Amino acid sequence: MAEKPGPIKRKKEDYLDEAKTVDRLEFRLGALGATLPMLFFILWAVITSSLGVSSEQGLVTGAVLGLGIGLFLSKSPWKHYAQGIFDGMTQSVGVVAIIAWFWAGMFASVLQAGGLVEGLVWLGAATGVQGALFTTSAFILAAVFASAVGTGYGTTVAFCTLMYPAGVIMGGDPVVLFAAILSGAAFGDNLAPVSDTTIVSAVTQETDVPGVVRSRFKYAIAAAIPSLILFTILGGAGTSGVNSVEAVRMINENANPQGLILLIPFALVIYLALSGHHLITSLTWGIISASFFIPVLGLGSIRDILWFNVPEGKIQGAILDGVTGYINMAVLILLIVAAGYLIRLGGTMDVLREYLARKIKGITKRAELSIWGIVAFLNTFITINTAAEIAAAPFVNAIGKDYKIHPYRRANFLDAQTSALGYIFPWSGGVLLGVSTISRLAEKYDFINAINPAQAVPYVFHGWFLVIVMFLAAVTGIGLRYEGPNGEELREKPE
Repeated sequence: MAEKPGPIKRKKEDYLDEAKTVDRLEFRLGALGATLPMLFFILWAVITSSLGVSSEQGLVTGAVLGLGIGLFLSKSPWKHYAQGIFDGMTQSVGVVAIIAWFWAGMFASVLQAGGLVEGLVWLGAATGVQGALFTTSAFILAAVFASAVGTGYGTTVAFCTLMYPAGVIMGGDPVVLFAAILSGAAFGDNLAPVSDTTIVSAVTQETDVPGVVRSRFKYAIAAAIPSLILFTILGGAGTSGVNSVEAVRMINENANPQGLILLIPFALVIYLALSGHHLITSLTWGIISASFFIPVLGLGSIRDILWFNVPEGKIQGAILDGVTGYINMAVLILLIVAAGYLIRLGGTMDVLREYLARKIKGITKRAELSIWGIVAFLNTFITINTAAEIAAAPFVNAIGKDYKIHPYRRANFLDAQTSALGYIFPWSGGVLLGVSTISRLAEKYDFINAINPAQAVPYVFHGWFLVIVMFLAAVTGIGLRYEGPNGEELREKPE
């Protein structure tokens, strides 16, 4: 009697092994092939945005398709390509951003449920802070908040949830107001001592955070001043916002000073962050204190915060909304980080480094312009700013050391553009996050319309000015300092 065939035995290496990592991938078209998954996503984002059909689910689909196309470009075994995707998705930069979104989302949703938006509307009407002045105030407050809590993404979530609807009612231009919030987030991301981009820029350039922050203040202010002026000039709605009659009606319907009590939890978060507490700790205490004030002071009920709605078989409340509102974005960021990781595995960075070395030819100005260019280039393709910064850091460090450029200067070139460009491009993480938040607000408020991410690009003034300031610094040599034998700053290049 013939034996029954047993199960097919496969070699262990035929399976993906999460304990293993892939250090290198070979692509058809070489280094260019490694960039095509990300390029496809960027092209997808631009086309869907221009056609007015962009959505979170659509962007996730574009990222997945891009990674799928990369599979056919891989000359390495497909299992290695797949493992490279998994390795990329587990990079800490994506996880940190997701956790920050969830906590900031819960905090902002709880404050919104308690009526802080209505309180801000009342305050704006009572003080006369309306139109362009409100937009300018949003930029300043977002910059302060981001500088305190250290997360530009979290600031984008909180201010789009709270300040944006109030600003639209108070006569701010919807697109410029959104750009002002993005600009404030970029300011804080660049300057905050506890920002992940600040820390990465200092650590990768082998220097201290306090010194880096002190040295970059002048660049941040140089970009902020003209931004303030332009927001003051262009921040009013004109004909693009609600008309005066409609504005009066909405103010009467939505203004309520009671919600201003929730500025206490808001201030508590800033105080704790400035006192050195972790972002999650600060936001947790903000959520707890707001959840206490809302039912006790009659601003809402416990059900508004979290409710097990057994009769309808679902969970409801601001806490749930704050988390679930960013699930799609959480998936998207992991896919984007994975696509960025494939660029590194494919050797694109090595090709870029060799090209720059041939162009610099021993001239310090060219070295700084090369640093400026490579940081801008990588932030164009790797749309999560911390991930782009980590990718650019080795280039900046190597070139800077070769020309004895001081670590503070290197860190400033690295961080300024990373913080700026992460809130400018329509496919960048900060912009998509804000657009996603505003899209959900449009479902709640009839006076808010969804925003096309490309609309805000020209108006993210602080981001653009920060990029320009750093370019001028490289061209003119203003602020250039060299590294002395003991790490001191020198005006003249040491021999």
